Amino acid sequence: MDRSGDVSLATATDLIDSGAISIEPGETSRLIELITPTDGSAEMPQDAPPLSPAEIDVLSRWIASGANWPEDVILIEPSISDRDWWSLRPLAAPVIDPTPTIAPNASTHPIDVLVDAKLRENDLRPVGTADPATLVRRLHYDLTGLPPTPAEIQAYLEEDQSAPNIAYTTLVDRLLDSPRFGEKWGQHWLDVARYAETHGYDKDKPRNNAWPYRDYVIRSFNDDKPYWRFVQEQVAGDALFPGDPDGIIGLGFLAAGPWDFIGHTEVGEAKLDGRIAKHLDRDEMVSAVFNVFMSTTVQCAQCHHHKFDPIRSDDYYRLHAVFAGIDRADRVYAGLSPEQKQRQRRLTEQIAGLEKQQGEIQAERDRAIGEHTAAHDRHIEELIQRHGIEPSATYGYHSHIASAPDTTKWVQIDFGEPRSISLIRLTPAFDNYNAIGAGFGFPRRYRIETSNDAQFSDASVRCVFDASGEDQPNPKLEQIVVETTGDSFRYLRVTATKLSPRRNDFIFALGEIEALDSESGENVALHAAVSSLDSIEAEPRWSVKNLTDGIVYRRVEGESAISNLIQWQRERDEILQKLDTSHFESRLTKIAQSLDDLRTQLRQFPVGAKVYAVATHFDAQGKFKPTEGKPRAIHLLHRGDLRSPGERVAAGLPMLWHSKSSEPDLADSETEAESRASLARYLTVRENPLVWRSIANRIWQWVFGKALVSTPNDFGRMGTLPTNPELLDYLATRLRDDPQQSIKAIVRLLVTSRAYRRASFHNEHNAAIDSNNTLLWRYNRRRLTAEEYRDSLLSIGGVLRVDERGGPSFQDFVIEKPQHSPHYEYHLHDPNNPKSHRRSIYRFVVRSQPQPMMTTLDCADPSISVPQRDESTTALQALTQWNHRLTEAMSKHFAARIKTTPGMETADQQIDLACVLTWGRSPDDHERAMLRNLMQTHGEATLARVLLNTSQFIYVE
Repeated sequence: MDRSGDVSLATATDLIDSGAISIEPGETSRLIELITPTDGSAEMPQDAPPLSPAEIDVLSRWIASGANWPEDVILIEPSISDRDWWSLRPLAAPVIDPTPTIAPNASTHPIDVLVDAKLRENDLRPVGTADPATLVRRLHYDLTGLPPTPAEIQAYLEEDQSAPNIAYTTLVDRLLDSPRFGEKWGQHWLDVARYAETHGYDKDKPRNNAWPYRDYVIRSFNDDKPYWRFVQEQVAGDALFPGDPDGIIGLGFLAAGPWDFIGHTEVGEAKLDGRIAKHLDRDEMVSAVFNVFMSTTVQCAQCHHHKFDPIRSDDYYRLHAVFAGIDRADRVYAGLSPEQKQRQRRLTEQIAGLEKQQGEIQAERDRAIGEHTAAHDRHIEELIQRHGIEPSATYGYHSHIASAPDTTKWVQIDFGEPRSISLIRLTPAFDNYNAIGAGFGFPRRYRIETSNDAQFSDASVRCVFDASGEDQPNPKLEQIVVETTGDSFRYLRVTATKLSPRRNDFIFALGEIEALDSESGENVALHAAVSSLDSIEAEPRWSVKNLTDGIVYRRVEGESAISNLIQWQRERDEILQKLDTSHFESRLTKIAQSLDDLRTQLRQFPVGAKVYAVATHFDAQGKFKPTEGKPRAIHLLHRGDLRSPGERVAAGLPMLWHSKSSEPDLADSETEAESRASLARYLTVRENPLVWRSIANRIWQWVFGKALVSTPNDFGRMGTLPTNPELLDYLATRLRDDPQQSIKAIVRLLVTSRAYRRASFHNEHNAAIDSNNTLLWRYNRRRLTAEEYRDSLLSIGGVLRVDERGGPSFQDFVIEKPQHSPHYEYHLHDPNNPKSHRRSIYRFVVRSQPQPMMTTLDCADPSISVPQRDESTTALQALTQWNHRLTEAMSKHFAARIKTTPGMETADQQIDLACVLTWGRSPDDHERAMLRNLMQTHGEATLARVLLNTSQFIYVE
């Protein structure tokens, strides 16, 4: 049973063991103290009214009588089993009577029949139809996300005069067939799919192969892919559609959310924090699948049974088991033949097997060594614990990684002026990477030089210590101390000529550099400026400035403790040198040679096109290693705590609706891929009412601006009820029963309705009854989305590269410090750079440092599933839209366009063109006069900027 405290009433044993009751006469039981109210509230029960005095008296008398517990009574955690809820019931499509029985001019369109029925029930009177200019602009933005051109507006208005219905449906079909439809509607899906191109969390590293999934989504909407196929490809496309690249690319959905780089690659699953990272990773996948496709909050069952919906904790953890064999990684989807893929996989498996053998032999060798060094190891550990000695400098300098040991690296200190130095001390760094510990990254060969020239190229250069002739032993804890002649110099440089090995690469690292003044003995290097050939800047752990921060292990404890520690370490090293470990080393050498050969073969394969998706086989990265298709063990966690695992669970699916197709168990023999395939089929089965209602609700929202169920990711009891359940079920069944399961067909149905074509005018009578326009008596006026606003600026400025579709994303920032914790500097980007003049859906999306302008304009947060964007009106938006460098740059392009367009000779002609471009219509006489005065006074660029800040441009009517 789940509980929030340490008192359990599940069984008699639990209650007695908790110490909550005492049956000794005269003693007060803690349970009674917990349930007795103080100032009107009690500690138990939580989140509920306190027990009445009579109820407390019953418990007190029961304890006083000996607290007898009925035999074989175990209280189990309550769970919801009631599936009698609107979203879990079978779909029930209403019968549409096309006969206009209410009024002669009533619409027989099925959408209007269902919408108008609700309006009549609530005494609401729909407003009239919007004018043609408003409709053409509305359709263009809702279906393509771009403003119509003056030529498109003029052509539609001319056709509308002679055949309005034909003109309208022709325009709808043309926009649905446009490749721009997928770019607009793909953004809707990417919002709910948590798409971004960085990992998030602390380091927020780029995902340079995420973009194929974005292009897949756009292509799927443009191709009108059947919805069942679209769903299945994103959950188990590799298993269900082998050989089809989309079957792999679609898996980018599972990998689209945030990922803890440190927890996976640096901590690893051997430690609790690494296991927590992996648990959260699976939770993110499980939540995404059920929130997005099923509008169901399964994640609420992580710590206890779902409090409102029929989802038990074991259901939740069985879903974890479905995803227990996959990880997020780059995955090849094209460019290799089936034979090459098979050979590549065999090599990868061989390498993994040898690496496992290597680890086992190393562990065996370490155990054998430990038999001889146990006493020294114990003394070393006691010294460290007793004196609180830090093993070595934890904060230091770390070079970029090199692929060869003979790579030269250097660090350099500038004292600011020549100083006479008598002693130089180098403190090795410390890092547990690959069990290196003390002496991490200390060079095999190096030299120490001084100079008065920052480039170390003049005659003042002196070499004060040269250890570059042969390999040096790792100093471990011992400092390198170099006495000098006392000469004066300004610069001190340490040059590594042969780097220290890690696992498969080489680095240069140091903990501290000290330089003692000849007269005062003070460390003149303290806080001095430091430069280097290169550096991984990952503060506070790694930074060049750490080399002169004065923090070294000798300051932690007195010299005697450090000396003893060094002596014990030195004696231990001498024992190691005398031990015969050749039988271990020979085996390790053979394995290393085999690994080198296999890795060479693996590198010879063509790279192939990659997508960031989920995979079972990939190159290990630090402590992040592939499962090779063998699912991790998943246990039911008490209170969601990894430190309290319960019984192991197998992959399974929750029974959410009354149907044989929702049986929860999966065959024990199913592989990782087969489990996901079963989940994909379960999601898209005809009898599943959730999946069809969920997407029908989203499509309605993406067309009309407001969803029929205002909690699109939650159709449970914590969500809201549908405003028009008959309409929702009509759309859901129509999509489900369509042989093509065409989303475009549903969109076409909606935008051709009279309900969609209504004006956005206010009506006092209607507003008094339905102020939020929930029942759609008028069109929902809306702001341009962040992407629509930016794309419109580029389009109106005449610089949008609308035909440049797909491929790697453009970056509207300059990336700094990419090797470790990247910084995304948007203010350094040039808004006139044509590489960034593409549609916003092709923008490189960053999680930790989102684009400031886009965020201000209510762009979706890519770290979570965003079913509905906020729509706000703030002073910051007004400031951004007027002052942003992009607005300024595009205003100038816009001004040049209206001046240079053929036929635009007069001021009024230029003003009319500017208004058609921004508003979709010509100005009236009063507007034209004001704008003419503005342009004559402040120029065309100011006119353009003002128009780009008007409500007529910013809002879709």
